[in-house]
Formats: sequence, C-alpha cells, structure tokens
Amino acid sequence: MGLKGFEQRLERLVEGSFGKAFRSGLEPVEIGRRLTRVIDAERSVGVDGTPIAPNNIGVYLSPTDFERFEPFASALARELAEIAREHARNERYHFIGSVTVTLVTDDDLQPGECDITAAIDESRRVGSIVLSDGQRVVLGEKPLAMGRMAGNDIVVADARASRQHAEIRPAGNGFLLVDLNSTNGTLLNDSGVDESMLADGDEIRIGDVVMNFEAS
Repeated sequence: MGLKGFEQRLERLVEGSFGKAFRSGLEPVEIGRRLTRVIDAERSVGVDGTPIAPNNIGVYLSPTDFERFEPFASALARELAEIAREHARNERYHFIGSVTVTLVTDDDLQPGECDITAAIDESRRVGSIVLSDGQRVVLGEKPLAMGRMAGNDIVVADARASRQHAEIRPAGNGFLLVDLNSTNGTLLNDSGVDESMLADGDEIRIGDVVMNFEAS
C-alpha cells in the first residue's frame, strides 16, 4: 500500500473538521515521503550483514504547522510509524526496537518546512507472532517452539505439522526462523526454508496454518 494507502487512511482520518487542516500548507503525505528518504539515508548494517532501519523518528514542524496537526497528532504519528514499517518491509530492512514517531515543534522552522531525524534505538530486541485469530505472541530471549505437540509455545492444529516443527530463536539484532527437520517443511513467504532471519511482515506457514511476524 505504501504512501497510497497512507493517503487513503488520511482521507478517512481527516473527514469533517480535521479536513480543513490539510487544505493549505504542509501536507502529511509529504512528511511521509521525507520520512522514507530519511530511513534510507540513516539505515545501517548489523554485524550479520542485515540492513537495520532507524526506529526512533522525530518529525519537527513549525509552530504553525504543529498547531494545525495537534488535534490528531497521535493518529498522524501512528500512521507515519506504519509508513516506516511498510517501507522497511518493502526494502527488507529490519528494526531492532519498536518504531516510534514523535511530532515536535521547532521555532526555527517556517510554515511548510519540516525536518526529520531518525536514529537506531537498541534498547531491546522486539518482535511478535500474530496468529490468524489476531492473537499476538510476544517473542523474547528464549526460543519459541511451534508444532503439533501440546507442549509447544504455539500449538499448530494441522495434521501436516510435526510434533516439534519449527522454532523462532533470538539471533543478532532480530529473530531466526528454524525448521526442525519437519516432515512437511516450513514456508516463509511461500518458499520452503531451513532457517532464515525474519523481517517485519513475513508470513510463516505450517500446513494450512498461517501466522505473521511483526518486528514492532
């Protein structure tokens, strides 16, 4: 979806009185474009060669623009964070912490001007598995076991799942999906894998059971 989806979501966000804020001056979609360029410019490379995207993002606005956006600043910050995640998925970047976007007023900026800073916050490794029913399993510093056996962290109710089918292990700056020599294999984005680092938005499939990895 990218910036097009961002625009569509904003159209719904700004219905009614909020819409007046977007009829002149700095537009949120331009902030989104600049944000993706800053992420590209400030990305780094982990010790294992994985591209790491900055996850702590500050959006600096003139007092005039900040006042225009203030009534829905929290919603706009969430949408900009989603833009960062979508861009990282498209570029196969990884995050090593939760993505945060903060809107800040800057007296040195004129209306229509915008400054964006982005840094990598290594405070903690962050990740979760989202199941098909919306349940979220938070990943930590211990391997997460998946399989048909009742003792697994995620019990996969599918006849094609092995008793101990796969694990997700903390590794480097992120998480590693490892197939445990299962009978029918583990698919990552529709391709069979023995092991692979996970990126935000990846789809894991065991039999007919589908789950997604989120890095923040």
